[in-house]
Amino acid sequence: MKKGHLFAALLGALTVVLILIGTEWPVPSAAAYAGGGGLLRSSSTPEETAANLVDEIRMQAWDKAYASLANKAQFTEDEFKRDITGYYPSLRTYATLESFEVTPLHESADEAEIRVKLHWSTVVGVSVSTRDLHMMRNGDHWEAEWPIVKEAVVPPQVIPVNYLRWDVIYRGPGDDWGIQDVEAPHVRIVDMHPVERAEGLVILGELLNEDVVPANVSVTATLLSKSQSPIATEGSFDKISHLLLPKQVTPFLIEFSNVTLSQVGSVRMVPTSSLVSASADPVIEIEDQQLNPAPGASLTGQLINQSGQIVNVAHVLGTFYDKTGQVVWVADEYIDRALLPQTPIPFEIHIPQDLASQVSSQRTVVATYSSGGSQ
Repeated sequence: MKKGHLFAALLGALTVVLILIGTEWPVPSAAAYAGGGGLLRSSSTPEETAANLVDEIRMQAWDKAYASLANKAQFTEDEFKRDITGYYPSLRTYATLESFEVTPLHESADEAEIRVKLHWSTVVGVSVSTRDLHMMRNGDHWEAEWPIVKEAVVPPQVIPVNYLRWDVIYRGPGDDWGIQDVEAPHVRIVDMHPVERAEGLVILGELLNEDVVPANVSVTATLLSKSQSPIATEGSFDKISHLLLPKQVTPFLIEFSNVTLSQVGSVRMVPTSSLVSASADPVIEIEDQQLNPAPGASLTGQLINQSGQIVNVAHVLGTFYDKTGQVVWVADEYIDRALLPQTPIPFEIHIPQDLASQVSSQRTVVATYSSGGSQ
């Protein structure tokens, strides 16, 4: 019994000692993030100041981040917050800042240029954005100027609406229309071939809605060995436009990790479709498209929302062809800001450097997602 009391007393004393040690010499990460308290880094260098600012943004300590800015008189705290999270609901609105990189570009005695690369976690994967900060020395510390991009103001106007629309009426429980509802749209794979990459095998191709009604589509691929036994089955997820209006074509890309072409005897492709209500609005116009060669091979351009409604998310899909018209690659980009009516938004789709020399032409399609549904 005495031994038990002695052990309890020793354990209590050890706990008190550990608490005192933690108070006097805290672990850096705990001091930086616990309870949203002050950061350990000083502001004696431009890099530390930039890192402190981004840390406060990551913790959504908007008041502290805004108060630390050298140019806060140029905009309000709400404008600063909306510049980062979006003025309208979009991918960025519900994203979290997972990590960041701070890169010095230039520094003198009293001024510096710092580039911060922000890695956002969104519902469709990682989104990367960059901001170039102008830093200014203020006494013994540095302050950052935030390069705010104010949302364009759309003037009051009337936009005439004239577009096709398809509504679907299904058989109700009291209706006697036979045993089936409306037939699923007819879709067809018009191109498909495998490409071996360092990360595994990729199935590229295009899918056509050859019907006169809209279709929600998907594609599944099953790899078969030379003995015709299944190796793996994967489906298209984000590198495809799932909603196809009549006669529209979408690219698709299906990835199989850790599979080589030598293992595969054949590929079984299964396109699926279902009838959905849809409209040809919003209309997204693609302007100033340009194929940029390696290094830094990419497709750039601008999206202009020609409709009168706000598009919350735009998904840009690029299909790249060689001189014979065969699909070389499929790549995409999600726009993390909402598309306002008549307001240009730039996009950039990156092309693998080793494939850039094979690209002769391209075709771009845009899928849109609004609070009222997807197009």
